[in-house]
Parts: sequence; C-alpha cells; structure tokens
Amino acid sequence: MKPLRFLLILGMMPLLTSAQVHIAFVEYDLPNGLHVILHEDHSAPIVSQVVAYHVGSKNEKPDRTGFAHFFEHLMFEGSPNIGRGEFFKMVQGAGGNLNAFTSFDKTVYFISLPSNQLELAMWMESERMLQLKIDSVGVETQRGVVKEERKQSLDNRPYGSLLEKTMANAFKVHPYRWTPIGSAQYIDRASIDEFRQFYKSFYVPNNACLVIAGDISIDRTKELVAKYYGEIPRGTGDIYRPTLVEPPQKAEVRDSVPDNIQLPAVIMAYHMPPQGTKDYYALSMLTTLLSGGESSRLTKRLVDKDKLALTVQSIPLSLENPGLFLVFAVTNFGKTPQQVEQVMQQEIDRVQKDLITDTEFTKIKNQRETEFVEKNSTVQGKAMQLADYHLFFGDANLINTEIAKFLDVTREDIRRVALEYLKNENRTVLYYVPKTNAQ
Repeated sequence: MKPLRFLLILGMMPLLTSAQVHIAFVEYDLPNGLHVILHEDHSAPIVSQVVAYHVGSKNEKPDRTGFAHFFEHLMFEGSPNIGRGEFFKMVQGAGGNLNAFTSFDKTVYFISLPSNQLELAMWMESERMLQLKIDSVGVETQRGVVKEERKQSLDNRPYGSLLEKTMANAFKVHPYRWTPIGSAQYIDRASIDEFRQFYKSFYVPNNACLVIAGDISIDRTKELVAKYYGEIPRGTGDIYRPTLVEPPQKAEVRDSVPDNIQLPAVIMAYHMPPQGTKDYYALSMLTTLLSGGESSRLTKRLVDKDKLALTVQSIPLSLENPGLFLVFAVTNFGKTPQQVEQVMQQEIDRVQKDLITDTEFTKIKNQRETEFVEKNSTVQGKAMQLADYHLFFGDANLINTEIAKFLDVTREDIRRVALEYLKNENRTVLYYVPKTNAQ
C-alpha cells in the first residue's frame, strides 16, 4: 500500500470510531422551570456553560423588530453585583472566553472556562438571568452599538442585505419576514420600559435551557445549579409564540436589488418544511449533493467547468417553523446572473429527473456523518447541540440518534423533495446587481 493512502486511511479511523461514541448526560427541571442538562467529560480540564433562551426575532412585534438581538448585547451590561464592562474582563481574567448570538428562533449565551472556574460562570450567568441591569446608560450605549453593527454587517457590506431582502420577499405573513438584526428605527423608538418588559417576558428560567458540559462532577454540579439558579423566580407572564402560518406561495417572486458591488449575484429561495421533519433531512442531503465540497454538482458545473461563478452555495435554513432552501452564487467576471440562473436550474432539473448515483449517495452520507461527529467533537459543541435538541424538539438524546434520520434518507427521497419543493411557483429569485448597472 502506498504510504500516502495508508496515512489517509489511518487518519480516518478515529473519526469512524468516534461516530459510534454515545454521549451520556443527565437532565432534569428545577421547580422554577429551568431545564438543566449535564454532560461529564474529563478529556480536558475545561467546562462549557450554555444558556439558550427560546426567543429570537420571530417572537418580536412587527413595529419592534431587533429586540432579541438588542438583548444579546444588553445582557452584557451587568447586574447590581457585576459592573458595566466587567463581564468580559472577569471571564478572560479567569482564562476563559464567552460570547452570544441571536437567530430567528433563539438567543444563546456561552462561557468556556478552566473547570476549576465553573462556579464563576454559573454565578455570572445566574446574575443576569435574575437581575439584569437595564438603565438609561446601558440602553443608550447599546442602541449605538447595534446601529453601528447594522451599518458594518449589512448596510456597508457587499451583499450584506442578502438574507434580509430574501426573507422580506419570500415571507408575507410570518415574522421570519424580518431578520434578527432588526430595524434601527424601532430600537430608537423603543422606551426603556419596553425593554424591561421584553426581559421580564422572555429571559426567565421557564423559557431557558442550561447546559453544563466538560470536566465536572454530576453530583457537585447539581448542587451548584440549585445554589445559583434554584432561587430565580419563575416567569409569570405569557411567553409570546407566533401562530401565524405563511400561506403557500402560488407564483414566483422576482426582484432586482441594486448594491454597492462589482459582481452580480443570484439567490433562489424555496419554501421548505421546518427542521426535524422527514423532508427537512432529505433537503439537507440535497444541499450536500449540490454544494457540499469541491466535487459537488453546482461547484463542479458553475465554478470549475463553465466558470460562470466564483462561488456557489446551497443552504437549508434550519428553522423552528417552515423556512427556506437557498441556492446562492456570485457571478464570475463578465458573466450575467441570467447565465448563472440558467445553469443552476439545469442542475436542479437533473436532480428532479434522475436518481443520484450510488457513488454520490455514499459520499454525501459520509459527509453528513463527518459533520455530525465534528459538531460533537468539543465540550462546547456538545453543550450547544444538547441545548438545541431540547429547546426545539424536547429530546436531548437526538445528539446520539439524529444522524440516523439523515442516513434513513433514500435516493428516491432526494429526488422526491426536489420535485415537490424546488418548483418555480414556490420560489423567490433575487438578482443582486451593481448600482451603476441597476435599472
């Protein structure tokens, strides 16, 4: 056997073995409704704490978008016992790191520290769950921060508004029609009392999942959870969950978006089922076929062979309610979005017409298994996954079993969902064009 091939096979062995490793955990509810998941892993002297709140941009009102993202920032303003600006200093001073993010469906705060600093992480997170400081100084500071973030990440960034424009065109009723970053004008208009009410409504233990993973003792950690989180009062108000259902799209939507770019781009967005459904898994496998790596169909055709695009990607938005299957490409120099869309459509037609080959099918299954293992390869990754599986499915053990749902997808399923969902009348098509060429 050639040395290179031997090394490649040897390098794959731990991955294939680790795919079978069972992730053990314990879970329970505190009397205040906080769901707790603990995972013990002594492979390294670190611990990761994740608190996931079941609130995202879809829980906002149309005239107050951006609140969930605003709180992603405001939650670092401190408490009566933690001074403004001290959150990052305290964690970094203890040798750790922390951050947060907001999506359409959730807001997540995570801290990773040396395991002997677990109690610090728990105290800090419980402080802001119990008694976040919401005052005029903090609110005005973060108003400026989020408006500047919007300018940098959307308004002044090439293709930055792509998701915002796509969601606004594809959704007419459901709150997915706005994105987590929200509107600067609504953050400006909101009063401090509105922010306090949002916090009181959503940042409560009965709307959260606490996950602690890493170098811990389960029994001792349970004691600490009770000490720091057990006395936080349960929220008593209604937790707003949108019940609006986006009606089926009956006709294709098309639009042109002038942007400060040099190269045009094409995005096609198809309505698809929510995460966790059988067809969601089939569509996820389809995205791997289309753009999962350099040998994927869209990459080989658009980038390598025809040289029509510089980059191409397909993405199934993993959302709690029905979302979008996105296909996106940036055109190559001298090429038009019409040319790129035509070839994109040809590749979609090919999936709809013929079953994918056995070789392709084996490859995308292997890719999915690899991705699944990689997500769970760190204690922070496992903590994130456990929180998600509980928050959206009520089944944390999907961290051990969800891969089977991907592998149960058949070649026939992939062809069927391509036919059912990737229809012209079910899609929104946007052309991003340079402002100088905009009509």
